[in-house]
Amino acid sequence: MLRIAPPTFLAERSLAALLAGLPDARIVGGAVRDTLLGRPVTDIDIATPMSPERVIAAIERAGLRALPTGLAHGTVTAVAAERSFEITTLRRDVETDGRHSEVAFTTSWQADASRRDFTLNALSLTRAGAVFDYYGGLADLIAGRLCFVGPAEQRIAEDRLRALRFFRFFACYATASPDAATLRALADAATQLGALSAERVWSELKRLLAALDPRGALALMHRLGVLAAVLPEARDLAALDRLAALGAPPDPLLRLAALAAGAAGRALGQALTERLRLSTAEADQLARMLDGPVPPAAAGEADLRRLLAEEPADLLIARTQLAGIGGAEGGRLRGRLATTPRPVFPLGGRDALALGMAPGPAIGVALAAVRAWWLVGGCTAGREACRAELLSRLRG
Repeated sequence: MLRIAPPTFLAERSLAALLAGLPDARIVGGAVRDTLLGRPVTDIDIATPMSPERVIAAIERAGLRALPTGLAHGTVTAVAAERSFEITTLRRDVETDGRHSEVAFTTSWQADASRRDFTLNALSLTRAGAVFDYYGGLADLIAGRLCFVGPAEQRIAEDRLRALRFFRFFACYATASPDAATLRALADAATQLGALSAERVWSELKRLLAALDPRGALALMHRLGVLAAVLPEARDLAALDRLAALGAPPDPLLRLAALAAGAAGRALGQALTERLRLSTAEADQLARMLDGPVPPAAAGEADLRRLLAEEPADLLIARTQLAGIGGAEGGRLRGRLATTPRPVFPLGGRDALALGMAPGPAIGVALAAVRAWWLVGGCTAGREACRAELLSRLRG
């Protein structure tokens, strides 16, 4: 057992009040892992030998709201003003089928740790700063090793999603190559990943693609046949090298668009949307990245204003990165896009009504014509000039 100084988040008022009513509880999972690495802690998960019913009572005594978010699996969420906390009763697996598990509650911390996916996720931390490590997770964390708790093939057979989770955690925490047994288990799992729901696949891929540098993990996925199984459109791994060289942000949709070379615009966006069941907002953003005007490096100020009037700067910048516009010229272009104020057409329906137009679709037609005139002029005409143009069209 290792002892550390209790992390500062344990002093948060709501969490301290909650833990006071859960005397045997421990912090588990990512909060422990990231505390030990000195990384920022976002989500705080708690485990306890207390039953869910007793946990709900403790939450309410602490003045927090209790949500029974997963009672069948022993999970209750405590909602505070500043954040929420998931509290789960210690569990052991009774039966698993590769996608779902049946659990029974237990009072054994080691039994609960044994059902975790990776050793670095099987650590637990008390309020006093005692770190419990049943499966060598601390040594693996320090060495940059990502190891399953127990045999890799067994853990993946219990839940096939773990084969994808491996690569997400590999991108974020690993510096050492996986051992041969783990590599074989991951490669063997590739043919079984088609049984996973598209939503679960995208959830893992999205978090992988949001990692600071996912390139090593994606290369390993490609080598083991996993990438082809879940994202056959990903044909251009070198595209992420090009994005990195251009200083692109860790945007999962931008990286998805870059990886999926070999198809064009709308067709590619639609294929990825259907395969991964993207949300409406994600599908729209991806389609607009893949299908739209790319600002030329030598664009004049009027051209940039016209482009910005139609679409936001971050979308236009993403297109320049996907197009590979690099060098000093590309850097200057992205800088201009980021700093040029976005023009806003100054007229609306009220202006047309004030000039005597009757309500109806003719107003939209007239305003569209004036907006086209405003765009041709480089989006510099102000409100009075646009009103004068609208009036002249009404009279003429």
